Amino acid sequence: MIDGLEARCYNPYQGVSSMIRFEKHLSNPIYGDSCTGTIFDVYVTKETERFRMDFSWRRKKALGVSFSPDGYSWDSPRISLPAVPESPWEADANRNCVLSEGGLWKMWYTGQARGRSCIGYAESPDGLSFTRIREEPVLMPETDFEGESVMNPCVLRIGEVYRMWYAAGETYEPNVLCCADSPDGIFWTKKEGNPIFTCDPRHVYEQERVGGCQVLPHSELGYLMFYIGYRDINTACICAAASHDGVTEWKRFRGNPLVTPDPGAWDGEACYKPSALFDSGRNLWRIWYNGRRGSEEYIGVAEGYGDFAQEDFE
Repeated sequence: MIDGLEARCYNPYQGVSSMIRFEKHLSNPIYGDSCTGTIFDVYVTKETERFRMDFSWRRKKALGVSFSPDGYSWDSPRISLPAVPESPWEADANRNCVLSEGGLWKMWYTGQARGRSCIGYAESPDGLSFTRIREEPVLMPETDFEGESVMNPCVLRIGEVYRMWYAAGETYEPNVLCCADSPDGIFWTKKEGNPIFTCDPRHVYEQERVGGCQVLPHSELGYLMFYIGYRDINTACICAAASHDGVTEWKRFRGNPLVTPDPGAWDGEACYKPSALFDSGRNLWRIWYNGRRGSEEYIGVAEGYGDFAQEDFE
C-alpha cells in the first residue's frame, strides 16, 4: 500500500480480529478482453436476483450494460445508449450512473466532443435501451475550476432532492470533485462550496489530483465516498473518504489507498473509477474498478471484510 495504514476489521473466515486489506479477486480481470476492447468506468448496482453493471465501451463510443448472478461472471455486453456522432457535445458517450424509480430507469452520463465534457440525461422503461430526454446537456462546465469538463456523475435521491457528485477540470483526467442539487434530475443548482473535495499533496497517492467518485449513504458515517487518487497524471489508485452530510468536512480513510496498481499486471499502471457495494450478510465490501496497462482497460474487483467506522477517518 502507498502511504497508508490498514483499517481494523473482522474477517469471519479467519475467525479472529484483524486489520483488513482489500484483496484483488483471483479471477481478475472479470470483464473485458481483446474482443470487447477497453471497458471502463463502471457503475454496479444490486437488483433483486442479480447484479447490474453499467459501463463505458470505448470501441463503440457508447454506454453498455451487463448482468451477473454473483458479481464475478457477467453476460455479454449490450449497448444501452449510443453516441451521437454529429453532436457538438456528445459524439462520445461514457461515464454514467443509473437509478431505478417506480419502474422508470434514469441515467446521467458524460458526453464528450471537441475536447470538452458535459453531462446529459436519458430514461428507459426497461433499463436496457435509453432515450435522451433533452438535446442539450443538463450540466456544463462554467467556472474556472471546472475548466473544460464536468463528468462522472454519481446521483442519489435524498428525500425530495436529487444530489449529484461529479468530477471537473481537464478532459484527459479531471482535477476536483463537485456537487449539485436538483428537484427533478434535469435542472441543477451547483453548490456554492464547490469544489467540495480536492487533492491533498501531503498524501503521495493523491498528490496530483482526484477524480471520478461514487458516494453511498452510510449508517454511521453519513456518506462514504470512494474516489480516484492520482499520484501523477498516469498513475492512479482507489481511496475513501467520509462526510456527515456528503458535502462538507470530508475526512480521509486512514487506510488509503484501498486498491493500487500491481506492476506488470493487467492493472499495473492505474486503478480507476471505483463502484462499491456492501454485502451485510457476509460483512463484505466489494469494489469494482477499471485497471489499465498500456492503452487497454478492463474491469476487476477487490474485496475487504468488515465495515468502516468513524475512528478510521481523519
